[in-house]
Amino acid sequence: MRKALVLGPQKAGFAWLLALALLLIPWAALGRGGAAGQGLAAVRLAALPPEARTAYTLIFAGGPFPHEKDGTVFGNRERLLPLHRRGYYREYTVTTPGAPDRGTRRIVCGGKPRVPDVCYYTSDHYTSFRIIVE
Repeated sequence: MRKALVLGPQKAGFAWLLALALLLIPWAALGRGGAAGQGLAAVRLAALPPEARTAYTLIFAGGPFPHEKDGTVFGNRERLLPLHRRGYYREYTVTTPGAPDRGTRRIVCGGKPRVPDVCYYTSDHYTSFRIIVE
């Protein structure tokens, strides 16, 4: 006859916590692409559409921006960009000719608004990003 393994309340609590951590670690890495923002492809500024180059110039000039949402905080909820405190990233519209709304193209910059540390381009409304290099 086998004896059942019985843990005390403290050990049982620790075992549950350990099991939960082991289950969540792979999901956390998946949501961040391993280390968030690592391995993002680069795109040269000169290779971007002319509207993106115009938006990029306006970002460093401090505006004026054509859309009310330009310069607002980008939350990075999908965790595709490197992780930073809330408010680090700001989003800017890249005008899409013929689109009846803001379209799907954006530039997201991190750091101070007029002197960002880094900027990313997305042509698919935050599904993927490429780091902008000059």
